[in-house]
Amino acid sequence: MSVTVIVSLTVADFDGWKTTFDAHEHERIEAGIHAKAYKNFDDEKNAVAVGTASSKEAFVAFFTTPEMQEIQKSAGVVAPPEIKFLTEA
Repeated sequence: MSVTVIVSLTVADFDGWKTTFDAHEHERIEAGIHAKAYKNFDDEKNAVAVGTASSKEAFVAFFTTPEMQEIQKSAGVVAPPEIKFLTEA
């Protein structure tokens, strides 16, 4: 059963972050993660990715790799993310 994942990030520049997010779609798909990016209507520095992963463990394994951490840093993420894992009720 897949899980829904919501990742909320504080970014220096949304457009720069979105360009990097889009460029790494292939890696997410290979990891079994499908996500869309959103900009917070009331806070342009808040990027939100909403998607699905095969499991919480699979998402955490992908998101916490040193490579992914470096990608996030270079994309302008300026604070630790807030991550929520949801299951269908």
